Amino acid sequence: MSSSVASFTANHHIMLLSCADAVRLSGANSSGGRRVKLRLTPPRAALVEARPQQVPAIRDVAGNSNVTGQTLQVGPSSRDRADDMQSEARAMTRAADASVYSPNLLSNKYGSRPIKVLRRALQIFNGLGSFALKVWLDQLNGELDRKMRLRAIELRQTFTRLGPTFVKIGQGLSTRPDLCPPEYLEELSELQDALPTFPDAQAFSCIERELGRPLETVYSSISPSPIAAASLGQVYKAQLKYSGQVVAVKVQRPGIEEAIGLDFYLIRGVGILINKYVDIISSDIVALIDEFARRVYQELNYVQEGQNARRFKKLYADKEDVLVPDIFWDYTSGKVLTMEWVEGVKLNEQEAIERQGLKVLDLVNTGIQCSLRQLLEYGYFHADPHPGNLLATPEGKLAFLDFGMMSETPEEARFAIIGHVVHMVNRDYEAMARDYYALDFLSPNVDVSPIVPALRDFFDDALNSTVSELNFKTLVDGLGAVLYQYPFNVPAYYALILRSLTVLEGLALYADPKFKVLAASYPYFAKRLLTDPNPYLRDALIELLFKDGKFRWSRLENLLVQGKKDRDFSAKDALQPVLKLLLGPDGKELRDLVIKEAIRVSEAIILGSAIESFNSVPGPMRTFVFNGNASGPFTISAAEQQSLMELRAQVIKIWGLLQSSENFDPNLLQPILQVLQEPEARSIGGRVVGGISQRLAARLLQQVLRAPETTAAA
Repeated sequence: MSSSVASFTANHHIMLLSCADAVRLSGANSSGGRRVKLRLTPPRAALVEARPQQVPAIRDVAGNSNVTGQTLQVGPSSRDRADDMQSEARAMTRAADASVYSPNLLSNKYGSRPIKVLRRALQIFNGLGSFALKVWLDQLNGELDRKMRLRAIELRQTFTRLGPTFVKIGQGLSTRPDLCPPEYLEELSELQDALPTFPDAQAFSCIERELGRPLETVYSSISPSPIAAASLGQVYKAQLKYSGQVVAVKVQRPGIEEAIGLDFYLIRGVGILINKYVDIISSDIVALIDEFARRVYQELNYVQEGQNARRFKKLYADKEDVLVPDIFWDYTSGKVLTMEWVEGVKLNEQEAIERQGLKVLDLVNTGIQCSLRQLLEYGYFHADPHPGNLLATPEGKLAFLDFGMMSETPEEARFAIIGHVVHMVNRDYEAMARDYYALDFLSPNVDVSPIVPALRDFFDDALNSTVSELNFKTLVDGLGAVLYQYPFNVPAYYALILRSLTVLEGLALYADPKFKVLAASYPYFAKRLLTDPNPYLRDALIELLFKDGKFRWSRLENLLVQGKKDRDFSAKDALQPVLKLLLGPDGKELRDLVIKEAIRVSEAIILGSAIESFNSVPGPMRTFVFNGNASGPFTISAAEQQSLMELRAQVIKIWGLLQSSENFDPNLLQPILQVLQEPEARSIGGRVVGGISQRLAARLLQQVLRAPETTAAA
């Protein structure tokens, strides 16, 4: 239950080396001579240089230096799908013996190796024990808060020294505001998992062993040293022999399964002791450890990563501004992944992006819209979208990389999140607190009433800003403080959602310090509320539009204004689901509200038009026609006239917004007219006409009764 704990972020195979890197690489010897190591300092596990330079020299498999020239761009997408499926099946066969996390197997394996287990246990105890002792002394001395930042830094450094398993644990904790204070969240989010490269000869031997063929029959050339290295493996740049396609080849680090397996065996043992003897912790620690370990082991299976990439591409690369690299299944196995090489620049390299004539904010907006689709539409999302996994291509596309660890949002939670946003906008904190049941934050037996004041205290201040001014990180930090104080159990998917959007906002702030991810996200939420026929979202829309039996036209106008900013918004879609709900068997309460509002709107349009026509008549003529009565035939007060005119103007403006939708078609009214022929619709129409007639008749009678009084007074 962690973030994409740095899956091989290096498979950001897709980034270009600088010319200087090319010179260093071309002088390396892969068979035991002096090996040149790249010394890179990327942000959080982004390990590859990303400059739009010439591709580096790569080694001919016979040992000759060769500079890559123009290549034939032939990828899996050009092959017959049936052949591609067969290639994938063969890759799955090659990965049939890939390790799967099994607590029983680990227990059997390491239970008979006490010396090895003890040695590693002492290393871990020395690192974590000294840290725990310092925290305990801080608490005794009353310095816990003052030294919290220092201890957070020390914990990050300790995890780094203990190796890849603990780096991943730290990265997982960095997404858990219910477990860690803000200082720890910030420090752990900076964890790097760069490790020294392993010998190239071992990597090339692994490729041959995994693919079952000599290296020279697969690649016409390959870089003499890795382009990047991380905790789980390292990446080479190569050229396929059969097509000339430039590819990234990721090779798994030797012995990584052994190291990770031993660590999880020890960590699980500690979890068993905590479950048995520590009553203050109510969560099942062993279950959490097992879930996390399963995710890490899945990341070790490169065929699984390839399948993740294929699924992600199918769901989200339908948009022209999103790119997902192809997988070459014939050259992929459990420990070797061959993927299309993508030219690009990391998303936090603002100057390099602008030199290509691109705008960082355009790319970030693309990332936000794609992330919202991932999180709330299909539910299958990239679990670690840090800058090294997001590239700006020269064509202006946003490339997603590293699919080793993905996550999914449960269907019920997707709708609950959108509803939660509605409740937040309405400042309905009781409903927000109840949302935490649907979001699986709280068990049903937890009383949410003590949480409501904490939500009110925080969000009342935060929501004083408009949506365009609201900072997402402020919301996350404030919500994290609330979560930390109460018995919340934040699911992994939700923690990753918060982190994903926070990362994207952070990237945007490089280019524009005033950028707000919530403002960029709001059009998507508005579109979903207006167009999605899901019952939960329909109820949320009604809740947003109606209050105390009155329709809030300003809210509808705002939703339409924002929804139109989403390129997929359709005026037709915004009308049809509402009609279906209105005329459905469960729509009685809504029908009563709509009939009441329809009467009010119709009256405003009729009387408002009459008032407008009267006001257009010159003053002297008005006095002459109406026997000296300058106010005309209307007995309506000035305040009521203003209210009617404002409502009429607002309705006309909303209709104009629908008409101005790019895909608006007057023919979309035809199905509405057909629906209005149904018995229930005719009944609604009759009630509306009757209501209007009664209101106008009452006003006429009032006018008639007042007439004699006016005459007598005269």
